[in-house]
Amino acid sequence: MTGNKLQVLDALDVAKTQWYHFTAIIIAGMGFFTDAYDLFCISLVTKLLGLIYYHVDGSKTPGSLPPNVSAAVNGVAFCGTLAGQLFFGWLGDKLGRKKVYGMTLMLMVLCSVASGLSFGSHPKSVMSTLCFFRFWLGFGIGGDYPLSATIMSEYANKKTRGAFIAAVFAMQGFGILAGGVFAITVSALFKAWFPAPPYEVDPVGSTVPEADYVWRIILMVGALPAALTYYWRLKMPETARYTALVAKDTKRAASDMSKVLQMDIEAEPEKVTQLEQEKASYGLFSKEFGIRHGLHLLGTTTTWFLLDIAFYSQNLFQKDIFSAIGWIPLAKTMNALEEVFRIARAQTLIALCSTVPGYWFTVALIDIIGRFAIQLIGFFFMTVFMFALAIPYEHWTHKDNRIGFVVMYSFTFFFANFGPNATTFVVPAEIFPARLRSTCHGISAASGKLGAMVGAFGFLYLAQNKDKAKTDAGYPPGIGVKNSLIVLGVINALGFMFTFLVPESKGKSLEEMSGENENNGKSGKALPSSSSSSNH
Repeated sequence: MTGNKLQVLDALDVAKTQWYHFTAIIIAGMGFFTDAYDLFCISLVTKLLGLIYYHVDGSKTPGSLPPNVSAAVNGVAFCGTLAGQLFFGWLGDKLGRKKVYGMTLMLMVLCSVASGLSFGSHPKSVMSTLCFFRFWLGFGIGGDYPLSATIMSEYANKKTRGAFIAAVFAMQGFGILAGGVFAITVSALFKAWFPAPPYEVDPVGSTVPEADYVWRIILMVGALPAALTYYWRLKMPETARYTALVAKDTKRAASDMSKVLQMDIEAEPEKVTQLEQEKASYGLFSKEFGIRHGLHLLGTTTTWFLLDIAFYSQNLFQKDIFSAIGWIPLAKTMNALEEVFRIARAQTLIALCSTVPGYWFTVALIDIIGRFAIQLIGFFFMTVFMFALAIPYEHWTHKDNRIGFVVMYSFTFFFANFGPNATTFVVPAEIFPARLRSTCHGISAASGKLGAMVGAFGFLYLAQNKDKAKTDAGYPPGIGVKNSLIVLGVINALGFMFTFLVPESKGKSLEEMSGENENNGKSGKALPSSSSSSNH
């Protein structure tokens, strides 16, 4: 082995794909599973909450949440996630990945259960407790972003690292499907047990009292998968890169990894002191960091920000699209449980056809064509499809062309997931030095969540009809859907540009990317003598 690279890190880099890689994917992916499950279910739940708690006697249309309440219920988890990404990202570099990892999971389990128990029967009390617990649920989920990505990248080998980190992220796809399937099952069962007339026949009777259990059950079951992996998270050893490079305990790193890799690894304390003397450790706000990684951080934050604006604005169009294609009949022709059933079914179908395949395309190809190529291709096609939807928008609104609209629309999301949605998550976990890795990933992810808020709420107002008479209840006039789609196209094009700031990390070791094993502390590039070539 050449250079002064620690043997324990080299062993991880060249390890063959083994069973522990897969257990790590499942353990790390459970946070994303819960995240996606929860985000998926809340859109169904808000429908039901409106019917149960905001019913207006004598109204022609079923009750729905007022805009400010709806924004609070949906948005409060985003705020929590953003805060959690920054806080736990920083904490993961301070205390170690493993210590913090159990905390985030516990938070998620407790808050999932608590949000289903939201107290009181009064709309105000139910909504405020729901929002309170959803904030803290988001906080836990936020912590999972930087930690899962960092743990997976630090455990993986060089050859398939991208695929493993992407696979952790792709657990979101399973979360969406599980949420959909479970919501379909629960609403179908309750519908069979407690039949009710449609809203237009009997406004009060169409929402059976038992419907109140439905949303609570759906939310609380989100805690199960996370609770099941808690034990395994506690048993997982701290990553070797943290132990050796940040905590400077090579002995423990070597012994932890010899258990995991089932081979003998020698501890090399003298190498760490040698690495220490060569390179003063620079902080996040130092000039040195700015020179080495400033543009990288700008690249990862901007691309994630821009992607999430486009990605989260989908939820706005989704309901309109479903109603437009006639997948979901008018609300007043159904009873409450029927409506939940229909919406869950439609969303699950979309997920099955466009969302989930996109993730797995990324997993399959990320280590072959690289992160950079996938991100560029993704942004490029998202731009193309957004403009293709926007410019002839009138054409797509006609009944005969609706299927075409849905196909185009699904492609946009296929290319988000086989594209920047996955790569913006993978890259920040690979290109920063170990002691700042989880912090920088947290910053990038938080910037993405800001974009998600802009996408979910900015466009809620923007996409409203220009004509005051045609806007949704309680909203001011906006710029219309057509112009909103054009704005989204421009945002994707910007994402394409900013991708050029991000380096390609395919097939390189983490230390090579972050310049952590250089002989010369000054140079920005890794020197040939410290390359991680090994001659076992």
